[in-house]
Amino acid sequence: MAIAKTDIGPPDFRQMLPPVITKNYGSWKYHENLKPGVLKHVAESGDAIYTVRVAGSRLVSIDFIRDIADIADKYCGGHLRFTSRHNIEFLVSDAAMVEPLIDELKQKGYLIGGTNNAISNVVHTQGWVHCHSAATDASGIVKSVMDELVPYFTSESLPAKLRISLACCLNMCGAVHCSDLAIVGIHRKPPKVDHERLGKMCEIPTVIASCPTAAIRPNPKEKSVTINEDRCMYCGNCFSVCPALPIADALNDGVAIFVGGKVSNARTAPMFSRLAIPYLPNTPPRWPEVVSAVKNIVEVYAKNAHKGERMGEWIERISWERFFELTGIPFTDKHIDDFTHATTTFRTTPTFKW
Repeated sequence: MAIAKTDIGPPDFRQMLPPVITKNYGSWKYHENLKPGVLKHVAESGDAIYTVRVAGSRLVSIDFIRDIADIADKYCGGHLRFTSRHNIEFLVSDAAMVEPLIDELKQKGYLIGGTNNAISNVVHTQGWVHCHSAATDASGIVKSVMDELVPYFTSESLPAKLRISLACCLNMCGAVHCSDLAIVGIHRKPPKVDHERLGKMCEIPTVIASCPTAAIRPNPKEKSVTINEDRCMYCGNCFSVCPALPIADALNDGVAIFVGGKVSNARTAPMFSRLAIPYLPNTPPRWPEVVSAVKNIVEVYAKNAHKGERMGEWIERISWERFFELTGIPFTDKHIDDFTHATTTFRTTPTFKW
């Protein structure tokens, strides 16, 4: 059934599919992983299409888009796609064009990989480049981390797939709550109340209602609000509705590392990420502390996990105590769940030695 053409919204995606996918839509028999970054999908009819995955980035230039479009025109009839993790996939219908495509991509410095037991590209949020409540950058950290982890992208040497994500604040616009390894920007100080501006530009009832922990109350004397610092969770939600409550703090904002999440329900149920490192400083432009911490966790996981084990499954098998010992990450009071309604999540068995 054809979709009516309109002058708003995206065009019908089926207009852009390679002919072999249009012909065999919904009738695929199996797929093979030929080598890192190269997949082969075979249809019931016997037709095949090859996918060559290349590392991309969330922010790209027009020149970059023109370059990959020229490559796609040359080898795969102009058919390529961007994945949800910002990878670029060239969709090749002619098997004879696969190796020439790979050769040209390598010659031009593109990284091929990110399939099967590898690190794929990092899902991330806007960061300082665009987000008004960011506690850290996104593109800068992701670039720095992936520069160091290139061998794990271009090979399939990990025990299982490893998904890394980054959110530049606790609102978690990225997939950090369910990734194997997550980088999260954190604020550590409550918003600063600009009494002079707040009463003139913000609706006080709306500001009070925006706080999920009821940390904001009216301040009639100043025709403003007051923040209870003991209740504040530094989410920045109030700043989203009132610019007179800035939360960004160059000296105290930083990064936390979470581990062990996944969306997949293979072998075990989906898992939430859990805190591993409470705080690392913002040190642009290359964030050496964050890069070192992430690389350390990845290498320890790669060395010790069983084949097929995701990060969280490996940690559950060896215990969190052993995870902290192997990685050398210090255990602190910040790792203890002291949320008011955490009774059901407290770990109270005598095997917990801290």
